Amino acid sequence: MSFHTAIVMVTGLVERSSICPIFSETGNDIMQGDAIPTIRFPNGAEVPALGQGTWNMGEKSSEAKREIESLRTGLDLGMTLIDTAEMYADGGAEKIVGEAIRGRRDEVFLVSKVYPWNASRQGTIDACEASLSRLGTERIDLYLLHWRGDHPLSESVEAFEALKASGKIGAWGVSNFDKSDMEELFDVPDGHNVAANQILYNLSRRGVEYDLLPFCQERHIPVMAYSPIEQGRILHHPELVRISKAYQATPAQVALAFLLERDGVIVIPKTSSAARATENRDAVSLDITDEDWGALDTVFPPPARKKPLEML
Repeated sequence: MSFHTAIVMVTGLVERSSICPIFSETGNDIMQGDAIPTIRFPNGAEVPALGQGTWNMGEKSSEAKREIESLRTGLDLGMTLIDTAEMYADGGAEKIVGEAIRGRRDEVFLVSKVYPWNASRQGTIDACEASLSRLGTERIDLYLLHWRGDHPLSESVEAFEALKASGKIGAWGVSNFDKSDMEELFDVPDGHNVAANQILYNLSRRGVEYDLLPFCQERHIPVMAYSPIEQGRILHHPELVRISKAYQATPAQVALAFLLERDGVIVIPKTSSAARATENRDAVSLDITDEDWGALDTVFPPPARKKPLEML
Protein backbone atom coordinates (compact mmCIF):
# COMPACT_ATOMS: atom_id res chain seq x y z
CA MET A 1 0.00 0.00 0.00
CA SER A 2 1.69 3.21 -1.11
CA PHE A 3 1.64 6.39 0.93
CA HIS A 4 -0.59 8.37 -1.42
CA THR A 5 -3.12 5.60 -1.90
CA ALA A 6 -3.30 4.45 1.70
CA ILE A 7 -6.81 3.70 2.90
CA VAL A 8 -7.60 4.88 6.38
CA MET A 9 -8.31 1.74 8.38
CA VAL A 10 -9.28 3.48 11.61
CA THR A 11 -12.02 5.97 10.87
CA GLY A 12 -11.37 9.45 12.19
CA LEU A 13 -7.83 8.72 13.39
CA VAL A 14 -5.82 9.74 10.35
CA GLU A 15 -6.65 12.26 7.67
CA ARG A 16 -4.59 12.46 4.48
CA SER A 17 -4.29 16.06 3.36
CA SER A 18 -4.06 17.35 -0.20
CA ILE A 19 -1.04 18.94 -1.81
CA CYS A 20 -0.58 22.54 -0.72
CA PRO A 21 2.17 25.14 -0.25
CA ILE A 22 3.83 25.58 3.11
CA PHE A 23 4.17 29.14 4.40
CA SER A 24 6.55 30.67 6.88
CA GLU A 25 5.34 32.84 9.74
CA THR A 26 5.96 35.88 7.50
CA GLY A 27 3.65 34.50 4.83
CA ASN A 28 6.39 33.70 2.33
CA ASP A 29 6.06 30.52 0.29
CA ILE A 30 9.09 28.50 1.37
CA MET A 31 8.41 25.16 -0.26
CA GLN A 32 5.84 23.29 -2.31
CA GLY A 33 5.04 19.69 -1.49
CA ASP A 34 2.61 17.23 -0.04
CA ALA A 35 0.85 18.47 3.07
CA ILE A 36 1.73 16.60 6.23
CA PRO A 37 -0.98 14.05 7.06
CA THR A 38 -2.82 14.73 10.28
CA ILE A 39 -3.78 12.72 13.33
CA ARG A 40 -6.86 13.45 15.42
CA PHE A 41 -6.71 12.93 19.18
CA PRO A 42 -9.75 11.65 21.10
CA ASN A 43 -10.51 15.20 22.30
CA GLY A 44 -10.71 16.40 18.68
CA ALA A 45 -7.32 18.13 18.53
CA GLU A 46 -5.72 17.63 15.12
CA VAL A 47 -1.94 17.53 14.78
CA PRO A 48 0.61 16.80 12.05
CA ALA A 49 1.73 13.17 11.87
CA LEU A 50 5.31 14.43 11.56
CA GLY A 51 6.50 16.45 14.53
CA GLN A 52 9.75 17.30 16.29
CA GLY A 53 11.53 15.62 19.17
CA THR A 54 13.95 17.25 21.62
CA TRP A 55 15.77 14.40 23.35
CA ASN A 56 19.37 15.53 24.13
CA MET A 57 18.57 19.19 23.48
CA GLY A 58 19.46 21.72 26.15
CA GLU A 59 22.58 19.88 27.28
CA LYS A 60 25.17 22.32 25.88
CA SER A 61 24.73 26.09 25.90
CA SER A 62 26.91 26.26 22.79
CA GLU A 63 24.24 24.32 20.87
CA ALA A 64 21.23 26.33 22.05
CA LYS A 65 21.12 28.70 19.07
CA ARG A 66 21.22 25.83 16.55
CA GLU A 67 18.58 23.88 18.46
CA ILE A 68 16.22 26.85 18.61
CA GLU A 69 16.76 27.60 14.92
CA SER A 70 16.04 23.98 14.00
CA LEU A 71 12.78 23.93 15.96
CA ARG A 72 11.66 27.23 14.45
CA THR A 73 12.46 25.97 10.96
CA GLY A 74 10.35 22.90 11.68
CA LEU A 75 7.47 25.15 12.74
CA ASP A 76 7.80 27.12 9.50
CA LEU A 77 7.56 23.83 7.60
CA GLY A 78 4.39 22.70 9.37
CA MET A 79 5.91 20.34 11.95
CA THR A 80 4.05 22.10 14.73
CA LEU A 81 3.96 19.25 17.26
CA ILE A 82 6.96 19.51 19.58
CA ASP A 83 7.71 16.77 22.10
CA THR A 84 9.86 17.31 25.18
CA ALA A 85 10.11 16.15 28.81
CA GLU A 86 11.28 17.25 32.23
CA MET A 87 13.86 14.45 31.97
CA TYR A 88 15.64 15.87 28.92
CA ALA A 89 18.71 17.76 30.18
CA ASP A 90 16.94 18.07 33.57
CA GLY A 91 14.49 20.55 32.11
CA GLY A 92 17.01 22.15 29.74
CA ALA A 93 15.16 20.92 26.66
CA GLU A 94 11.95 22.50 27.92
CA LYS A 95 13.77 25.82 28.19
CA ILE A 96 15.00 25.47 24.59
CA VAL A 97 11.45 24.73 23.45
CA GLY A 98 10.14 27.69 25.42
CA GLU A 99 12.54 29.99 23.61
CA ALA A 100 11.78 28.43 20.21
CA ILE A 101 8.02 28.94 20.56
CA ARG A 102 8.19 32.41 22.10
CA GLY A 103 5.64 34.55 20.28
CA ARG A 104 4.32 31.50 18.40
CA ARG A 105 2.65 29.49 21.16
CA ASP A 106 -0.72 29.28 19.42
CA GLU A 107 0.90 27.56 16.41
CA VAL A 108 2.29 24.75 18.51
CA PHE A 109 0.91 21.49 19.89
CA LEU A 110 3.12 21.07 22.93
CA VAL A 111 3.88 17.69 24.51
CA SER A 112 5.85 17.11 27.72
CA LYS A 113 6.29 14.31 30.24
CA VAL A 114 6.49 13.70 33.97
CA TYR A 115 9.11 11.45 35.58
CA PRO A 116 7.55 8.27 37.04
CA TRP A 117 8.97 9.07 40.50
CA ASN A 118 7.17 12.42 40.39
CA ALA A 119 3.88 10.85 39.31
CA SER A 120 2.02 10.80 42.62
CA ARG A 121 -1.12 12.92 42.71
CA GLN A 122 0.55 16.04 44.12
CA GLY A 123 3.91 15.26 42.57
CA THR A 124 2.42 15.22 39.06
CA ILE A 125 0.78 18.59 39.61
CA ASP A 126 4.01 20.08 41.00
CA ALA A 127 6.04 18.66 38.10
CA CYS A 128 3.58 20.08 35.58
CA GLU A 129 3.82 23.51 37.18
CA ALA A 130 7.62 23.37 36.92
CA SER A 131 7.44 22.34 33.27
CA LEU A 132 5.01 25.15 32.48
CA SER A 133 7.44 27.62 34.06
CA ARG A 134 10.40 26.33 32.04
CA LEU A 135 8.32 26.33 28.84
CA GLY A 136 7.04 29.84 29.49
CA THR A 137 3.43 28.89 28.83
CA GLU A 138 0.17 28.46 30.70
CA ARG A 139 -0.76 25.11 29.15
CA ILE A 140 0.68 21.86 27.84
CA ASP A 141 -1.45 20.31 25.13
CA LEU A 142 -0.53 16.71 25.93
CA TYR A 143 1.10 15.61 29.19
CA LEU A 144 2.53 12.08 29.41
CA LEU A 145 3.66 9.70 32.14
CA HIS A 146 7.18 8.97 30.88
CA TRP A 147 7.16 5.30 31.93
CA ARG A 148 5.65 3.23 34.71
CA GLY A 149 7.00 3.68 38.20
CA ASP A 150 6.05 2.84 41.77
CA HIS A 151 3.18 5.29 42.14
CA PRO A 152 -0.26 3.74 41.50
CA LEU A 153 -1.69 4.54 38.09
CA SER A 154 -4.85 5.71 39.83
CA GLU A 155 -2.92 8.57 41.49
CA SER A 156 -1.30 9.66 38.24
CA VAL A 157 -4.62 9.58 36.39
CA GLU A 158 -6.35 11.52 39.16
CA ALA A 159 -3.65 14.21 38.89
CA PHE A 160 -3.92 14.30 35.11
CA GLU A 161 -7.66 14.75 35.29
CA ALA A 162 -7.26 17.57 37.83
CA LEU A 163 -4.72 19.31 35.58
CA LYS A 164 -7.07 18.92 32.62
CA ALA A 165 -9.99 20.36 34.58
CA SER A 166 -7.85 23.38 35.55
CA GLY A 167 -6.87 24.03 31.94
CA LYS A 168 -3.16 23.46 32.56
CA ILE A 169 -3.13 20.50 30.16
CA GLY A 170 -5.37 19.76 27.23
CA ALA A 171 -5.09 15.97 27.43
CA TRP A 172 -2.93 13.31 29.03
CA GLY A 173 -1.31 10.11 27.92
CA VAL A 174 1.44 7.62 28.64
CA SER A 175 4.80 6.56 27.28
CA ASN A 176 6.52 3.18 27.11
CA PHE A 177 3.32 1.31 28.00
CA ASP A 178 2.95 -2.22 26.61
CA LYS A 179 -0.42 -3.81 25.86
CA SER A 180 -0.78 -5.24 29.37
CA ASP A 181 -0.01 -1.81 30.85
CA MET A 182 -2.66 -0.24 28.64
CA GLU A 183 -5.20 -2.87 29.72
CA GLU A 184 -4.40 -2.16 33.37
CA LEU A 185 -4.75 1.56 32.72
CA PHE A 186 -8.21 1.03 31.25
CA ASP A 187 -9.28 -0.59 34.53
CA VAL A 188 -8.39 2.56 36.50
CA PRO A 189 -11.12 5.19 36.99
CA ASP A 190 -10.89 7.65 34.06
CA GLY A 191 -8.08 5.57 32.56
CA HIS A 192 -10.04 5.35 29.31
CA ASN A 193 -9.31 9.07 28.83
CA VAL A 194 -5.74 8.25 27.81
CA ALA A 195 -5.03 10.22 24.63
CA ALA A 196 -1.72 8.75 23.39
CA ASN A 197 1.03 6.22 23.97
CA GLN A 198 4.58 7.24 23.04
CA ILE A 199 6.80 4.25 22.30
CA LEU A 200 10.05 3.18 20.68
CA TYR A 201 9.09 2.29 17.10
CA ASN A 202 11.11 2.19 13.91
CA LEU A 203 12.12 -0.19 11.12
CA SER A 204 14.39 -2.18 13.42
CA ARG A 205 11.98 -2.14 16.40
CA ARG A 206 8.70 -3.49 15.03
CA GLY A 207 7.59 -5.67 17.94
CA VAL A 208 4.77 -3.24 18.74
CA GLU A 209 3.05 -4.26 15.51
CA TYR A 210 2.14 -7.64 16.98
CA ASP A 211 -0.45 -6.48 19.50
CA LEU A 212 0.24 -3.03 21.01
CA LEU A 213 -0.19 -0.97 17.84
CA PRO A 214 -3.43 -2.78 16.86
CA PHE A 215 -4.73 -2.32 20.43
CA CYS A 216 -4.21 1.43 20.20
CA GLN A 217 -5.53 1.70 16.64
CA GLU A 218 -8.73 -0.13 17.50
CA ARG A 219 -9.35 2.33 20.34
CA HIS A 220 -8.37 5.44 18.35
CA ILE A 221 -5.40 6.12 20.63
CA PRO A 222 -2.58 7.73 18.60
CA VAL A 223 0.88 6.19 18.93
CA MET A 224 3.89 8.50 19.02
CA ALA A 225 7.04 6.89 17.58
CA TYR A 226 10.23 8.07 19.25
CA SER A 227 13.75 7.36 17.92
CA PRO A 228 12.28 6.78 14.43
CA ILE A 229 15.73 6.34 12.87
CA GLU A 230 17.14 4.34 15.82
CA GLN A 231 19.48 7.25 16.67
CA GLY A 232 21.08 6.79 13.25
CA ARG A 233 22.10 3.17 13.75
CA ILE A 234 19.97 1.79 10.89
CA LEU A 235 20.92 4.37 8.29
CA HIS A 236 23.84 2.40 6.84
CA HIS A 237 21.87 -0.79 6.25
CA PRO A 238 22.59 -1.79 2.62
CA GLU A 239 18.97 -2.39 1.64
CA LEU A 240 17.78 0.86 3.17
CA VAL A 241 20.60 2.69 1.35
CA ARG A 242 19.70 0.96 -1.95
CA ILE A 243 16.03 1.91 -1.72
CA SER A 244 16.76 5.49 -0.68
CA LYS A 245 19.03 5.95 -3.72
CA ALA A 246 16.28 4.65 -5.99
CA TYR A 247 14.03 7.50 -4.82
CA GLN A 248 16.78 10.14 -4.68
CA ALA A 249 16.12 10.30 -0.96
CA THR A 250 18.14 9.74 2.18
CA PRO A 251 17.90 6.57 4.30
CA ALA A 252 16.45 8.71 7.11
CA GLN A 253 13.66 9.95 4.85
CA VAL A 254 12.72 6.38 3.88
CA ALA A 255 12.76 5.33 7.55
CA LEU A 256 10.42 8.22 8.38
CA ALA A 257 8.18 7.40 5.40
CA PHE A 258 7.84 3.85 6.73
CA LEU A 259 6.28 5.17 9.95
CA LEU A 260 4.16 7.75 8.14
CA GLU A 261 2.58 4.78 6.34
CA ARG A 262 1.19 3.46 9.63
CA ASP A 263 -2.33 4.49 10.60
CA GLY A 264 -2.54 6.54 13.77
CA VAL A 265 1.22 7.01 14.19
CA ILE A 266 2.89 10.35 14.94
CA VAL A 267 6.61 10.47 14.13
CA ILE A 268 8.89 12.71 16.21
CA PRO A 269 12.45 12.80 14.83
CA LYS A 270 14.94 14.97 16.70
CA THR A 271 17.50 17.18 14.97
CA SER A 272 19.51 20.25 15.90
CA SER A 273 20.04 21.12 12.23
CA ALA A 274 17.66 23.37 10.29
CA ALA A 275 18.78 21.64 7.07
CA ARG A 276 17.98 18.23 8.53
CA ALA A 277 14.58 19.49 9.70
CA THR A 278 13.85 20.41 6.09
CA GLU A 279 15.04 16.98 4.99
CA ASN A 280 12.73 15.33 7.52
CA ARG A 281 9.80 17.39 6.23
CA ASP A 282 10.43 16.21 2.67
CA ALA A 283 9.94 12.57 3.74
CA VAL A 284 6.20 13.22 3.48
CA SER A 285 6.44 13.38 -0.31
CA LEU A 286 8.03 9.94 -0.79
CA ASP A 287 5.83 7.42 -2.60
CA ILE A 288 7.43 4.03 -2.03
CA THR A 289 6.22 1.07 -4.09
CA ASP A 290 4.75 -2.06 -2.54
CA GLU A 291 7.72 -3.97 -3.96
CA ASP A 292 10.21 -1.83 -2.08
CA TRP A 293 8.18 -1.94 1.13
CA GLY A 294 8.29 -5.73 0.73
CA ALA A 295 12.05 -5.62 0.36
CA LEU A 296 12.31 -3.70 3.62
CA ASP A 297 9.99 -6.23 5.29
CA THR A 298 12.49 -8.92 4.33
CA VAL A 299 15.44 -7.26 6.05
CA PHE A 300 13.41 -5.62 8.82
CA PRO A 301 10.73 -8.29 9.35
CA PRO A 302 7.49 -7.62 11.23
CA PRO A 303 7.08 -9.66 14.43
CA ALA A 304 5.84 -13.24 14.25
CA ARG A 305 5.27 -13.46 18.00
CA LYS A 306 4.84 -11.28 21.06
CA LYS A 307 7.95 -9.47 22.28
CA PRO A 308 8.35 -7.33 25.40
CA LEU A 309 8.14 -3.62 24.66
CA GLU A 310 11.59 -2.19 23.98
CA MET A 311 12.82 1.12 25.42
CA LEU A 312 15.76 3.44 25.00
